[in-house]
Amino acid sequence: MLKSFKLENQKIIDSNEKDANIFVYIAPDDNEKRILADRYKIDEHTLSSSLDPDELSRIEFEPEHIAIIYKRPKNISKDKRLLFKVDSVGIFLFREKIIIVMSEDIPLFSAKLFQKTGSYNEILLKLLSVSVTHFLEHIKVMHMITDELEKKISSSMENKYIQNFFNIEKSLVYYVNSINSNSVLIERIRNNSQKFGFNQEETEFLDDLIIDNNQCFRQAEIYSNILASLMDARVSIVSNNLNILMKTLNIITIAIMVPTLVVSAFSMNVSIPMQHNPHAFWIIMGLALLSVAGFLLFWKYKKW
Repeated sequence: MLKSFKLENQKIIDSNEKDANIFVYIAPDDNEKRILADRYKIDEHTLSSSLDPDELSRIEFEPEHIAIIYKRPKNISKDKRLLFKVDSVGIFLFREKIIIVMSEDIPLFSAKLFQKTGSYNEILLKLLSVSVTHFLEHIKVMHMITDELEKKISSSMENKYIQNFFNIEKSLVYYVNSINSNSVLIERIRNNSQKFGFNQEETEFLDDLIIDNNQCFRQAEIYSNILASLMDARVSIVSNNLNILMKTLNIITIAIMVPTLVVSAFSMNVSIPMQHNPHAFWIIMGLALLSVAGFLLFWKYKKW
């Protein structure tokens, strides 16, 4: 699917394909891939990399354009497994146009950051900046989810909460790798700023972007390490909760068995004491209650 936009008067507006200078290809089909390869001379391998979620961020300088592959977090889904995934986006920067290739339809230019945009270079930098912001937002969401999971683990024996922790930890590993990959990409863009033709304002924006991405990487790395180091402790909490439950069930079971033994002794089909006593029933029930009380006192004395 193709979406066309036009950069005019420092604004990005919807446009038809004929007048557009910003082209966004969303999950392009074979025909659109052929157009990108034949008309715009985009390498097929680089085009495939734009749609590969496992591809690393990189930059390639072609005769007619500059190809950039960067990582961004996918939209948060309602998946009960709590998996946060990453995706790749391809940006192909020409002198008079910019082509963006991505696998899912998202509002690219809806952020306030794009309300005033003066060049294709600025679009590139702002897309990278939005990616950094999204990574940070998702990390905050992970933090809130893990706080809720900790409360549930403290009073639960279910494996699903531990599984959710593992999924978040796994997601953070992917996030750390993706943010680090973007960091290498942004550094390469900074080192080749002359080939892009950045002006002073864009260069300052790029320097700020490097700092923001590095901070994002450190935050994701620190949180990933903390989550991994505390995982064993949380598993131990679940095991301890199970042990407490088993202990409680044993107390209940023994407390029921002791009076049952007393009552069973007086229920045998043989001659027994007090069988003709009119108060035998209440005497036996009293003995059963005394056995329960004696058992509880013994349990308390042993501090079990």
